[in-house]
Amino acid sequence: MKILVVDDEKVLVKGIKFNLENEGYEVDTAYDGEAAVELARAGAYDLIILDLMMPKIDGLQACMRIREFSNVPIIMLTARSEDTDKIIGFECGADDYLTKPFNILELKARIRAMLRRAGNPVQKEKNTRLAAGHISLDTDERTAWKDDASVELTAKEFDLMELLMRNPGRVYSREKLLNIVWGYDYMGEYRTVDVHIRRLREKLEHDPGNPQYILTKWGVGYYLKNG
Repeated sequence: MKILVVDDEKVLVKGIKFNLENEGYEVDTAYDGEAAVELARAGAYDLIILDLMMPKIDGLQACMRIREFSNVPIIMLTARSEDTDKIIGFECGADDYLTKPFNILELKARIRAMLRRAGNPVQKEKNTRLAAGHISLDTDERTAWKDDASVELTAKEFDLMELLMRNPGRVYSREKLLNIVWGYDYMGEYRTVDVHIRRLREKLEHDPGNPQYILTKWGVGYYLKNG
């Protein structure tokens, strides 16, 4: 497994690299947002760890640029813990968020969970083509379409949509979705699910403000409409 670690704190990068290489990962490093984008474009990474505050371009801009050509799982690091920063990070395409200072064991756990989910879709099923109205997924190719146009989904967006499409009509609470899609060892917040649902609606629904398929059962959770 190959991981890119990007942070302008060189001592922190060195420590993360040391610990991840001891776990058997291959690790590349960079210290600014522009280098992160260039390396992500040139290299085939299984996961990227990306700091929020960096020179040249910040982590949010770097994340958005990477999302233009890659769905690689991205963990965002930040020294700020405000909910608004986390929401903005998810809006820019991050899959997970870790606030500094963090325990290296927690980072390793999140990496393992994310790589496990990325390499092992929500459920192993024989049916690899799923459809709901104008929305369709190919779970082997990890591709999505809105009508006949290809749509780029992040790893977590795809896993979340696959779960809903494999279980139409079933209502999932935000806690249940966190447990299934992000994993039981995920320590994130319920707002994470809300942001990903909103992004899926923006990408896949014809009218995100009045969705036809990715629906909310108020006070309970989210579900995919049958038929």
